[in-house]
Amino acid sequence: MRLEPTPELQALRHKVRAFVAEHAPGTKAHAGVRAPEPELMPAIRAWTAKLYKAGYLGIDWPEEYGGRPDAHPLEPFIVAEEIARARTWPPVGAAPLASAALIEFGTDTQRARFLPRIRSCEDVWCQLFSEPGAGSDLAALSTRARKEGEGDEAVYVVDGQKVWTTNGQHADMGYLLARTDPDAPRHRGITAFALDMRSPGVEVRPLREITGTTDFNEVFLDSVRIPAAHVIGEVNAGWRVAMSSLGHERSSVAARGTELLVHLDELTVLAQRTPVAGGSALDDSATRQTIGELATRVHVNAALVALAKDRMLHRTERPADALIGKIFFSELNHDLVEFGLRLLGADGLLTEGDPAAVADGWWADAYLYARAYTIAGGANEVLRTQIAERGLGLPRQPR
Repeated sequence: MRLEPTPELQALRHKVRAFVAEHAPGTKAHAGVRAPEPELMPAIRAWTAKLYKAGYLGIDWPEEYGGRPDAHPLEPFIVAEEIARARTWPPVGAAPLASAALIEFGTDTQRARFLPRIRSCEDVWCQLFSEPGAGSDLAALSTRARKEGEGDEAVYVVDGQKVWTTNGQHADMGYLLARTDPDAPRHRGITAFALDMRSPGVEVRPLREITGTTDFNEVFLDSVRIPAAHVIGEVNAGWRVAMSSLGHERSSVAARGTELLVHLDELTVLAQRTPVAGGSALDDSATRQTIGELATRVHVNAALVALAKDRMLHRTERPADALIGKIFFSELNHDLVEFGLRLLGADGLLTEGDPAAVADGWWADAYLYARAYTIAGGANEVLRTQIAERGLGLPRQPR
């Protein structure tokens, strides 16, 4: 495994860092994968369009849609890392998932229609996968799509409910999974669709979270009509489409590793500035030991990210790699921000908007959000079972 960057990649990193410093739409106030306030969306759309135009997003797309066949496979990781390092907004929504599905499984007509609008950020996409009874067990989804008509007039009529839809309130399009054959086995009979979120029968209801913000939504689908031409891939083969596109989320893992390095530095500064018995919290040996332990884990996480990138380059990825990385990151992130909140003591109760709050209440917000990372993308308890079964080949858990 090679950990040091090549001179070419290091030069690219400096170039991206300068671009981000010049064009980014300000600092992202909250930790985690969050939805922006509505008034921020025009600036974020413009910022996203600039990233695509500069060739920093959609690098691995087909050349006719703006990709570069000579691009290094690690370029998307560098871009994601530099956006995270600057603590600014990454592109919001599920466009990376939707574009991956369209590029691999879509028709020429679909690619020509949707991909340019993703690049210009005229369309923000959301991911309509999870349901109240199908979160970590996505194959249990029950939203139904029944076909009506034939030929050019054919449509699918969709009824059901989705939940935990990040940025659903901002989305123009939805990447939807629905069951088209209720009699087929669990992982079959599911079809992927491109859904216009302005269609009659689509209702988005925001979910107010413990952080006080609205990042997730419920989405209700009541006799929503989707043209058959908006089926992505083959009918009843949506599971394959979804699993393939989910594999294109790798760069976000690198961004999270960078986030932890940034937050570790911020934790150290916080300890230096927290007064304790005539000195600072960093003068206390127990505090230094805890920060040292967290620093060790942060650098182990960075090594896991590097290993994942190396295996991706050499096509030696293993089924459990992403699962292990997600569990390690999410639990480390929780422990790091929890310790930051403990350092603040009673001041940790002060939240965003309070004039006396340290870092405008960032540590409290990050702590309240941290548990979401252990659930999103599959609850850690479920992922441990998958590691045992798929990664270690242990006997399957009784169903």
